[in-house]
Parts: sequence; structure tokens; C-alpha cells
Amino acid sequence: MTRPTIVWFRDDLRLADHPALTAALDRGGPVVLLYVLDEQSPGVRPLGGATRWWLHHSLAAHAARIAGLGGRLVLRRGPAERVLPEVVAETGAGAVVWNRRYTPAREVDARLKESLRASGVEAASFAANLLVEPGRVATGSGAYRVFTPFWRAVRQHGVRDPLPAPPALPGGVEAASEHLDDWGLLPRPDWAAGLRATWEPGEDAARRRLDDFATGGLAHYDRRDEPAVPTSGLSPHLRFGEVSPAQVWRRVHGDVPPAARAHVGKFLSELGWREFHAHTLFAHPDLATRNQRPAFDAFPWSWDHGPEVEAWQRGRTGIPLVDAGMRELWHTGTMHNRVRMVVASFLVKNLLRHWRIGEEWFWDTLVDADEASNPGNWQWVAGSGSDAAPYFRIFNPVTQAQKFDPDGAYVSRWVDAPLEPIVDLAASRREALDAFDSIRPR
Repeated sequence: MTRPTIVWFRDDLRLADHPALTAALDRGGPVVLLYVLDEQSPGVRPLGGATRWWLHHSLAAHAARIAGLGGRLVLRRGPAERVLPEVVAETGAGAVVWNRRYTPAREVDARLKESLRASGVEAASFAANLLVEPGRVATGSGAYRVFTPFWRAVRQHGVRDPLPAPPALPGGVEAASEHLDDWGLLPRPDWAAGLRATWEPGEDAARRRLDDFATGGLAHYDRRDEPAVPTSGLSPHLRFGEVSPAQVWRRVHGDVPPAARAHVGKFLSELGWREFHAHTLFAHPDLATRNQRPAFDAFPWSWDHGPEVEAWQRGRTGIPLVDAGMRELWHTGTMHNRVRMVVASFLVKNLLRHWRIGEEWFWDTLVDADEASNPGNWQWVAGSGSDAAPYFRIFNPVTQAQKFDPDGAYVSRWVDAPLEPIVDLAASRREALDAFDSIRPR
């Protein structure tokens, strides 16, 4: 009889297009479906408050979907290098399979694969969570540092076909499971009312959102820079792997309205930026803590977390577009992409605060806080990262609002009464340019 196979779920909380799950079912025999909450292993970045909220509800939805197909999701907490061998011993598993991750925690996976095989347990990992794995597209000197040629190479490489979800799951073997409610992922006191009103985590909700966007919102994607116009809303579902990039790719290339077809390429290029940041993090594991451009180590950013930073966090800067974006973030756990660039530029250029202050705030408050995209985007705005030329862009929040929110529909939703500005935009822009000049080579 075939010994049980453990499927180790991580940021891939779905049953469709799950190569590791497919491999486990093809192997035959019992299957143990396992999620490990690991916030202790080296290279693992503990989740922020908003992503912890999402994870709770995503796991609940995942467990329900698994139960509906006859299976059971086992929950365990602790360092993966301790928990996985424990579950192997408890269940007598002969194999452990998982989908690969590309964050610094991949070193944990490599050690586990080696130790499991040394103990006589099969261990295999699969490509599932990117369109193209790091190393499959590269320049002669390593990872791409510029987006446009990177994205061209990805498109030329091609995208695999997604796998179907299994029609049923075999009954697993008994394994002790912890209770989701005991993990304390939900906030106390409860500040998540706006998140609940905005989002529905889970694979089923992700599929519905993708279908709704493909048949509706994609036709209006030429207005993607207008913050009052809804975009796809897929980023948190991608972040937790409730839908895969390959599924998104195939869906928008499928049955969409004629008016949407002209916008498919532009929409997918936004998916390409997610891909680009993942490849960048793979090549630069310290992306969240170190400037990619060493010249910016000398930039005179302040680490002061005082009143100006607090005003920025609470949406009380007196700059309407900035305040609208930060209030949207606090209420919904997300923010329109163009407004993200504006509020980030305001912090690092007009307030001259270090980009890591903003990156850490977003990490705690975004439901789609991604270990690659979050620091990658902050470094792009700061000028210290990849593909940053002209690498000292400064977004003027007044002109951005005039151009992309001319009737004030977005700002007025979040800001009812303007405040006195905490900084002069023109003067602070000159100060930022002077600071940049101080680090430029002569």
C-alpha cells in the first residue's frame, strides 16, 4: 500500500492549478493536507495585521472547500523544520510535496528537502506561483534590472496551462490539528470592519472576482489610473495564492468582451510587475532592508517617526490626495496603485523620510502586502531600486489629483474637510532635489 503523501500548503491556498496537490493525488494512497503557520524560521517575515486577518479567513474558506470534497485541512504552528518531520512521523508519510516559494525562506525548503530525503522520505517541489521561475529568464550577468526587457522575455518564454481542481479528495490519515481561532490572527480590539465590508477571502471569491473583472472591469482598463474607477481587486487573492498567475493569464485571454481585448496586454503587464519584483527578491533577498543602488546609502533620509509620519499614517497631512489614499488604506486594507505611488513619493521626497518607514507601514496595513512587491515598489518610488530611471521622480499630489481625479470623486469619498498642509510642496521638492544632488557622482 502506498504510504501517505503530505501536501504542504503555504501562499497557495487553492485546489485548482496546484501542481503539488496534483502530484500527490497522482501518487495514489492517502493524502494529508497541511498548513503550517511558521513565523519563527530564518528568512520568514512575520505577517502584518491586515494580512493576518486575510489569512484567517482564507484558511477558513480553504478548509471548508477541502471538507466539501471529502478531505480535511490540518493546521499546525511552529518552525517548519520541526513541524514537518513531526507530521511525517505521526502519519507514516512516505512523501512530502509543496509548491516552491522564492523568498528568503526558500532556504528552509532546501534544508527540509535534503533532510527528508536523507531519512528515506520522498520530497518534491513544483513551479506554481509565478508565470516563469527565477533563472528561466535572465541577462548574461544575472537577473534583469529593467522591467521592459524582462517582460518581453517572459512573454517569449510562454505560460503553462493551469491544472484543474480535483473532483474529490481521498480521506487522509489521522493527524492532530490545531484550531484556527486559537491562532489569534484576528485583531483585538476589532478594527477590521472596513476589511470585512470590502473583501471576501478564499478561492471561490477569487474566481468570482477574476470572472467579474474579465467580463466587466477589463473593458474599462484604459481608465486604470483614475483612483475612483475600480481595478481588478485581484492582488490579495494572488498574494495568498487563492488564484494563480497562470489562471489569470488564461482567463483574460479567453472569453472576454470585444471592448476588453485591447486592454489585455496592459493589464497583464501589471501582473508582470509582480513577477519582476519576485525575480528581484530572489536575486536580492535583502530587498526590504537594503538599497539596491548603493549610492542611496548616503541619501540624507530621516528615520524620525514623529508627528509628520504620524500625520501621513493617519491621512492628516493636509494634502487631499495623500490623505484620501491613507484613509482608504486604513479602512479597506488597500489603495489604488497610482495613489500608492503618490503617497510613497510624498513620504520619501516631500517629508524626506526613509522608504523603509513607509514599507513597514504598508506591510502592516495592506491586505496584499507581498514580500517582493511591497519593498520593490517602495524602492522604485524612492529611486534606490531596479528600473528606477529617471530615478528621482517626484509625484506632485496636486497635479496628480487634477489629472486623474479631476471631479474629486475619489478624494471627496475619503476627505470631507481639507486640513492645513504640514509641508510646502514646492519648497520640499527643492530640498529633495538638493539632497539627490548631494549623492550624485561629480
